[in-house]
Amino acid sequence: MLKSGWLFGGALVLATSLAAFQMPWRVYTSMEPYDNVALPPDYQAKTEWVFARLMYPQNPYSPRRGGGFRRGNRDWRNGGTSWTQDYPRADRHFATALRRLTRLDVRSVEQPVNLDDEDDVYNWPWLAAGEMGDWLLTPTQAAKLRDYLLRGGFLYLDDFWGPQEWASFEESMKAVFPDRPINEIENTDQIFHTVFNLDDRYQILGQWALSGRGGMFNNRVAGTVAQWKGIRDDKERLMVAMSFNSDVGDSWEFADDPNYPDKFSELGIRIGVNYVMYSITH
Repeated sequence: MLKSGWLFGGALVLATSLAAFQMPWRVYTSMEPYDNVALPPDYQAKTEWVFARLMYPQNPYSPRRGGGFRRGNRDWRNGGTSWTQDYPRADRHFATALRRLTRLDVRSVEQPVNLDDEDDVYNWPWLAAGEMGDWLLTPTQAAKLRDYLLRGGFLYLDDFWGPQEWASFEESMKAVFPDRPINEIENTDQIFHTVFNLDDRYQILGQWALSGRGGMFNNRVAGTVAQWKGIRDDKERLMVAMSFNSDVGDSWEFADDPNYPDKFSELGIRIGVNYVMYSITH
């Protein structure tokens, strides 16, 4: 089966009818303290754009795990591990915001994507993932993700903090692109000006950092500075965008929570909108 690239013109479409077979929509157990997020009535609607969330194997030796897994030794393919942080509430809140703020025809529910599901990833031009200090891709997954990105896909990575989590994140990122640098994205870059002008960005704290839980949560933020990084292809298109030392996912997840600061959700949603619009026009 051919792995097709994408053409851009108002909405993202597959360049050929020989597209990879799409895995059906499914929902998994979340790491969050909720598993009862209501399904929108139009969740089965066919749309132009879908928020695809990257599923990944969890690193048992990541800095935050102390050698073990959260939620026990679960099989990541069944949910309940780090790839499900913020899922599905953040995904659906952001989809709602994207519907309101753009003319994209956006599906109301997310699409979990497993790189091991044959060619399914090539159906979803946008991928997002969080807790990047926890991922550990296999060589086969890293190779497929590299091919996906070089063919026109876009990957947004969020919610990893400090040098230890960066080093853990970089282990898999270097397996994907061993020869491509990770650079700071300049304020003048188009990705910060596709819809909103985002010259004045600031660190976005997660709900966990505001809840007074202390301990490792406070230590995770201490001394960190928000960084907006990326990896480009040979034509200088951003293929991978990263929010390091920020938790944009929480800014989407808690956008409807009166106890979560508006300023974080306002910036987080604008960043997401810009990244999506950049991804379908570059």
